[in-house]
Amino acid sequence: MEFKIEHTWDSLPVSHEPVAIRLKSGDAGLLMEVSAPFFNDPPAPLGEPGEPFNGLWDYEVVEAFFLSETTKQYLEVELCPHGQHLLLLLSGRRKVWKQELALKFEVSRTEVKWEGRAHLPWSYFPPYIDKFNAFAIHGSEAKRTYEALYPVPQHEIQKGQKPDFHRLEFFRQLNLKVLMGEDWKQPESDLWMSVNERNRTIK
Repeated sequence: MEFKIEHTWDSLPVSHEPVAIRLKSGDAGLLMEVSAPFFNDPPAPLGEPGEPFNGLWDYEVVEAFFLSETTKQYLEVELCPHGQHLLLLLSGRRKVWKQELALKFEVSRTEVKWEGRAHLPWSYFPPYIDKFNAFAIHGSEAKRTYEALYPVPQHEIQKGQKPDFHRLEFFRQLNLKVLMGEDWKQPESDLWMSVNERNRTIK
């Protein structure tokens, strides 16, 4: 399953080779592979490669969002060409309840291109994943560029609007059975069961 990010967040074509994201069946999870141009702008975060880095969205990064349309719960995956990563679990739009989870993430890089492989355990995915979007960010200050797999349509853009990757209404269908097989069922997650139990208790 391959996706190419060919537009900026506001539906304009990108001016470089598009970022490619591949999803594959992995060992007790999903394998996410990234192939992208390497801009080296901004410079690398100060965090250790291979470790979570909070605020990674301020650097050069490729992101994938896996959403359950019915619950509005989603997994956000951020991968950096310098080796840092950031995973967030959200229950409701922008409502982070867990972050900086461990991740097996490998990066290889040349002066002009980078490739990454991340293993996403099923326990990180909320139940009933059925929507998806992906993004890429690079550049500093006035040259900061925000790109989206499924961008905001031009006719929806308001004057002065800024990029917002949490516009869940623009995410599109993701059928993991195409990848995993028709008889596949998403494994249950103790992580997500814990927050859903807590939400039921509060109600």
